[in-house]
Amino acid sequence: MIPVCEPFLDGNEERYVLDCLTSNWISSAGKYIPAFEERFSGFCGAQYGVACSSGTAAIHLAVSALGIGPGDEVIIPSFTIIASANMVILSGARPVLVDVEPTTWCIDSRKIEERITPATKAIMAVHMYGHPCDMDPILDIARRHRLFVIEDAAEAHGAAYKGRKAGSIGDVGCFSFYGNKLLTTGEGGMTVTSNHAIAEKMRLLRNQAFEDPRFVHRFVGFNYRMTNIQAAIGLAQCERIEEKILRKREIAKRYTALLAPERDLTLPHEAAWAQNIYWMYGILLPDSYGRDRDATMRRLKEGGVETRPFFCPMHRQPVFQEGKDPRYPVTAGRFPVSDDLAARGLYLPSGLNLTDAQIHEVVEKLLACRA
Repeated sequence: MIPVCEPFLDGNEERYVLDCLTSNWISSAGKYIPAFEERFSGFCGAQYGVACSSGTAAIHLAVSALGIGPGDEVIIPSFTIIASANMVILSGARPVLVDVEPTTWCIDSRKIEERITPATKAIMAVHMYGHPCDMDPILDIARRHRLFVIEDAAEAHGAAYKGRKAGSIGDVGCFSFYGNKLLTTGEGGMTVTSNHAIAEKMRLLRNQAFEDPRFVHRFVGFNYRMTNIQAAIGLAQCERIEEKILRKREIAKRYTALLAPERDLTLPHEAAWAQNIYWMYGILLPDSYGRDRDATMRRLKEGGVETRPFFCPMHRQPVFQEGKDPRYPVTAGRFPVSDDLAARGLYLPSGLNLTDAQIHEVVEKLLACRA
């Protein structure tokens, strides 16, 4: 089976982890945590990094540190993974859904302003599958309406918008280091920001809001700490991040060269102002394929090729259809681009250790799926 993605550990990961074990610094203190925070935030072009336990935790820290809570609203794309919505809901606020662009698959800035109300506190820009959002219009809207901008950059390590790294453009950027991400710590995440006060609030909240005296609390905090072992892996990964980005782009270039003659397939886009890192190489199958997306995925699996479907949009999530909680997003309305992506989209094997021979095999088997 050619996996859709798997961790790629090709640097100092083992040496740094063994250092943690021999020194006995294995928990949420140790030299690798601040080193990783400094290295990754610097790579992103942000002044501060706050390592945490997951990308989901990173979003929750960002929302909480910005003071977003009950009665507030956060505008998010409908086409995203559910963590984007869940962490808004967990904060007590409500996600407000906007459709996405048909080319970048990121939030459509032209549709944001009509969804703003007096309760709106932030816009969440989700950089989808490694392609950054069109940030200038989003920032302009945010400035005019005095809103925060949260970047969900979980899939966009090293993606760039007009030369600026994803995650460093809004008020806070949120990253995931799950095992399938370009840079991984197994599990883990980080927020990045250039606002000192926001960074300090996130540091406080990730560690149960311990202050001095330690067991007297002024805030409700969380256990979102990253371990020194995870940070050691992350630091080693950071040392080769430019190579990883280059390899992802090479994989995408190879797929595109092989699939471009198939004009009825929709391939990943790269806007003129963007650097897409192609976290996953996603495609849209045409109606003329003769076999729907799910049947194609089953056929590929039988042939030894693992794939994944695109995300199910938030307005289609069963949990939100029930309407039992006023924090749940309103799912009524039309989101045609999100629906189309969810129906026709899948991504192909995209791991960093994918070989050219495997890429050829994937393409050959994909094209053989035509009914």
